Amino acid sequence: MKPLDRRNFIRTTAAAGLAALPAGGLAARIAEGSEPASAASPDAASARSSLDDPLGVRPSFPVTEELAYLNTASVGPIPIPVRDALYAYADGKMRRRGGGSGLSPRQRAVSGFAGLFGADEDEIALLYSTTDAENIVASALDWREGDNIVVDELHFVSTYVLYRQLEQRMGVELRVVPSRDGVVTTEDFEHRTDGRTRLISVAWVSNRNGFRHDLPALSELAHAHGAYLYADAVQALGTFPVNLREEGVDFAGANGYKWLHADFGCAPFFVRREHLEWMAPDRYGHRQVAETLPGHRYRLRTSAAKFEYGSLANGPMAAMGAALDFLADVGLDRIAGHTHALAGEMRAGAEALGMQLFTPPRNPSPIVSFYHGLEHETLAKALADEGIAITFQEEGRLLRAAVAMFNNREDVDRLLGVLARMV
Repeated sequence: MKPLDRRNFIRTTAAAGLAALPAGGLAARIAEGSEPASAASPDAASARSSLDDPLGVRPSFPVTEELAYLNTASVGPIPIPVRDALYAYADGKMRRRGGGSGLSPRQRAVSGFAGLFGADEDEIALLYSTTDAENIVASALDWREGDNIVVDELHFVSTYVLYRQLEQRMGVELRVVPSRDGVVTTEDFEHRTDGRTRLISVAWVSNRNGFRHDLPALSELAHAHGAYLYADAVQALGTFPVNLREEGVDFAGANGYKWLHADFGCAPFFVRREHLEWMAPDRYGHRQVAETLPGHRYRLRTSAAKFEYGSLANGPMAAMGAALDFLADVGLDRIAGHTHALAGEMRAGAEALGMQLFTPPRNPSPIVSFYHGLEHETLAKALADEGIAITFQEEGRLLRAAVAMFNNREDVDRLLGVLARMV
């Protein structure tokens, strides 16, 4: 295949890079070893017009005017309606206007989250970070020396930090399940789970390679051994339809700043209703008060709101409410169909270029990771010059790209085109 210079790359992706999946796009042309067409036909132009923005959301994301932003797994850009909600909150605070007769920022965020992700409102707390949620779970469990926690090596670093500290303080054991070809199965967890397992913890969708766990199967395994299942859902929620109760998970933590397209500082925490009575907060404060009693005594909340011990972040909650409305309007099923298909095409294109894939095939998530085998700094500069945003991991050896609702095939082709010129 002849190398693509910048001019031919832009021309050919416009002309031929937007055919229907899986036959179209640069990925398929690379796999076939053919050179793309050099001019766009009227039919191709019409196809591009209809496929440039399959979900009709790109005008709401100004980042698309500047970048092929394939980095939502790091930080998701906010759409215009979320920006407007933040402006409205800031303006109201600046002018000290009352809250009006509508829902408070917290009520709107909790209601939107529960409705979109299959939970009851009293099962949802709003924390500050995803890590807060797992710390609350770890603090609430009655650990005994010799107990164990089972995680896998595709988890986020905060989980290892938390449980290594618990090992030192409580004498429990952290068991780490290795991955094979970017996959960890329920059977792999089963080999390390026993009667002393108190908790199985997974990143529902891995931040490292996008691998997506089968939560119902893991839930069945955990419960069969008297253990609980925690899911770090920050890379999952917003990328496919979810009903948290049907997934069987006991606890799940997320945050607004990735695939929910909200902001930092508003981290929804799901606690299955059955656990609310026995779970104690890990800290206490004025927001937990349900009723003031004589003698400086208090009756505390019993819903998941009991984990909200202090003042909340009203700006991020306002962003969350608007973002959840935006997601609901677009439709999680449509988002999943669009992004997972494009991620599959990206994976196929990287594989055809000889990259070592870390993301398994037919993986239902929008994240693709691979070892590029190129000089890191040279590749990073080439991607930046083309206006492509991704994340490098493992000291630059691993490239992680993420396809969001606003991405299109031209974004994917831009990334593959840079790689094709450099291999």
